[in-house]
Amino acid sequence: MFIFNATEQAEAANDATIARTRTVPIPQSITEVPGYPSKLAVFKIAASRFWQVRCWVAGQTHRRSTKTTSLRKAQSVARQFYEYTLAKRCDLSASPTFDSSLGKVIVQQCKPKLTFGALSAQMYANEQARVARGEFALGSLQVLRNRLDAHILPRFAALPINSIDYSLLLSFTQFLSQRYSTVTVSQYLIAVRKVLTHAARTDVISAIPEFPKIKVVTSPRDGFTPTEYWRLLRSARKLTGSEHPDNKHFLRAAYKLRHGHNTMPPDMAWIIGFMVNAFIRPSDLRTLKHRHVEIVSAGNSRYLRLTLPETKKHSAPIVTLQPAVRIYQNIKKHQQQRQLAGPDDYLFQPDIKDRTYALGLMSVLFNWVLSDTDLKQSTNDKPRTLYSLRHSAITFRLLYGSGIDLLTLARNARTSVDVINTHYASSVTGEQNVMLLQSRRPLQQR
Repeated sequence: MFIFNATEQAEAANDATIARTRTVPIPQSITEVPGYPSKLAVFKIAASRFWQVRCWVAGQTHRRSTKTTSLRKAQSVARQFYEYTLAKRCDLSASPTFDSSLGKVIVQQCKPKLTFGALSAQMYANEQARVARGEFALGSLQVLRNRLDAHILPRFAALPINSIDYSLLLSFTQFLSQRYSTVTVSQYLIAVRKVLTHAARTDVISAIPEFPKIKVVTSPRDGFTPTEYWRLLRSARKLTGSEHPDNKHFLRAAYKLRHGHNTMPPDMAWIIGFMVNAFIRPSDLRTLKHRHVEIVSAGNSRYLRLTLPETKKHSAPIVTLQPAVRIYQNIKKHQQQRQLAGPDDYLFQPDIKDRTYALGLMSVLFNWVLSDTDLKQSTNDKPRTLYSLRHSAITFRLLYGSGIDLLTLARNARTSVDVINTHYASSVTGEQNVMLLQSRRPLQQR
């Protein structure tokens, strides 16, 4: 038996008080989750660098660590935590009843709280299982999560699932139409339909409500002409080492740019050249590692074989044009000097581990190059982005490739012939290929 004197007892009580204090929410850090009840909040504690989440459901307080230092990610985790907690909640208010026809007492089955948020949690869990089975792309799951968090759950999460009707969907559609293109509005409605379809299949609702009709108008991004492409390259090289013309505090507030990332790196010139010669998407810049790249020499051809992670259900390797080999060699030589050219190091911005932030930084830097060259808008007044470089890569092959067929081009660019026709070939005119149109086969082949 241990015996403590008065001093030791006071010290033990003081230690317990300090331990409790370290797990008490820091008042100024308590932040509500937009669109959700005030009983759901994220906060910081002295005992952890991670955000914590707390919610009050079914007469109990539920809390856990979000395992992230990002407020935006913490709020996303909080939404999912709240939805799953609601989905597990049971309504036990119904009392047992005696069924005379069966001659026994019937106990009401436990029914989950049927809110839109709870059903969306179940739907999302099903989509995660599809990803695990290889039936649904991880990138598509992340896009679904982003759309749920951005506008869908803040608007519908707390509503009973059977209250979602045409009028609510129409109001939501009008809200989105003021901010996004018809393509994006349609994709948001598809995410809402996923939740309602799950509710119908599990007999929570008897039928899916009618959805507003959206006429999707595609607006292909404009690419660059060869002259404009060279202007971009020269500008990116000229700006390397320069500080962004905007104030670093403005960049921090507007784009969440970290101090020290407002200087143009050599990566931007490589990104411009690589994308135009490799057919990759901007999202591939975030995931491309040295182990995905292989230099291949076959006969007179020299190219890179890119074995990238699956994107949009396409997993076949990409074959680059020959200039991409030289660009890659320059990248690798530069990164070797920084000890950042290992198999698992990224090609672009390899020192940034948060790859979502890295891609956002690349977009900001490319926008700077566009401003410097006065190429932010195309001749058709359409905005240009990193994706315009992929558009240029495919369009250049259509215009200047000798006898290339759409199927080969589509497969190498990890897309479909229909997408090539709709989004890329739509900007190609007959006059641009006038020599092919006016060409004639030799007499012996007629």
